Amino acid sequence: MSDSQRLIRVDIVAPDKRVFQGDVIGVHAPGVDGGFQILYNHAPMIASLSVGPLILTLSNTEKSVFATSGGFIEVIGNVVTVLAETAESASDIDAERAKKAEERALERLHNASSDLDRIRAEQSLDRARNRLRIQVANT
Repeated sequence: MSDSQRLIRVDIVAPDKRVFQGDVIGVHAPGVDGGFQILYNHAPMIASLSVGPLILTLSNTEKSVFATSGGFIEVIGNVVTVLAETAESASDIDAERAKKAEERALERLHNASSDLDRIRAEQSLDRARNRLRIQVANT
């Protein structure tokens, strides 16, 4: 079987747009119970995603990285569909905007008046830091 026959089709969709569609060698996803990898002929599955990097292996030397903030992933017959709350390519991340989001989240966390405010601030902080880590690692 040739390499072209060992590819899997990936479709990454966020609420506002299709972020990626194409054939890849593999996918590494941030599952809520830990990261996992999907390769050719993976068993069918549906899993929840957490905040973290979604890494697509395009070739032996090329990868494409996306900052995600949760969602779901489905694998059926060498087709992977990612329904992401947000998904942003590493090359599209605005580091200054992400840094400001981190600062706002830290301020909200410091001034949280309820458990709900604290939870939301922690989630915002996780998303901002994820974007910063991915942007820095891929520049």
